[in-house]
Amino acid sequence: MDGARQPGRRALLTGGLFVATAALAGCSSKSGAPATAGTSPQARPTMQPTARPTTPAAAFTRLMEGNERWVNGDLQHPDRDPDRREFVAQKQEPFGSVLACIDSRVPPELLFDTGLGDLYVMRTGGEAIDPVVTGSVEYGPMTSGTPLIVVLGHQRCGAVEASYTSLHDGKPLPGNLEAIARALRPAYEQAVREGGDDPVDTMARAQVTLTAAELRANRDLAPLVKKGDLAVVGAYYSLDTGKVEVLAGAPS
Repeated sequence: MDGARQPGRRALLTGGLFVATAALAGCSSKSGAPATAGTSPQARPTMQPTARPTTPAAAFTRLMEGNERWVNGDLQHPDRDPDRREFVAQKQEPFGSVLACIDSRVPPELLFDTGLGDLYVMRTGGEAIDPVVTGSVEYGPMTSGTPLIVVLGHQRCGAVEASYTSLHDGKPLPGNLEAIARALRPAYEQAVREGGDDPVDTMARAQVTLTAAELRANRDLAPLVKKGDLAVVGAYYSLDTGKVEVLAGAPS
């Protein structure tokens, strides 16, 4: 049949080719393939993407304002539509990197009320880090100029509790879970020194501050911090209230 009489089919095929191209380019902050006619962000004059914060203070303010909306139930769900998907398909410039726990109740994109392409997100049990995780955290600031890193711990962290019990009782965790306990040992030792009524919560907070301090002193990140181009914030999320509490490193 005459293709000129089937605009729906032509659009469907064009859309399929665009999605395939975007999938191949998604992990890169830059793409060598130009946007095709009809799918370029410039071809959609009604699209008005939210301006990207370019300083640590502005990025931090954007996140905390989003968390306030989350707490109050006044969500904007910004930049979560097909226009935004097309806008970031060829290039991404997230304004923040968040290292959070794997806990299903702590999704950074939701609790900061952010949109598609706003955040690099790394999630590990108890925010445990190793060279691969550290490299992932470095990626945004070192390749995209991302001005903010947030290490986000949380209330009633199962990984921290399991690691605390294992280290306290001297009983290794099964399988590779033991690697998490080993990574969290410095936080455990700090919690033991500090004492308190809730040592697991103390350990969770210690893990945040120790990890943030380690990233702040990182050989490649420290120069960016010193110049004021990057801030590394330690924060703690309350499951009960939804509020993010800043523990250390908030930019002025």
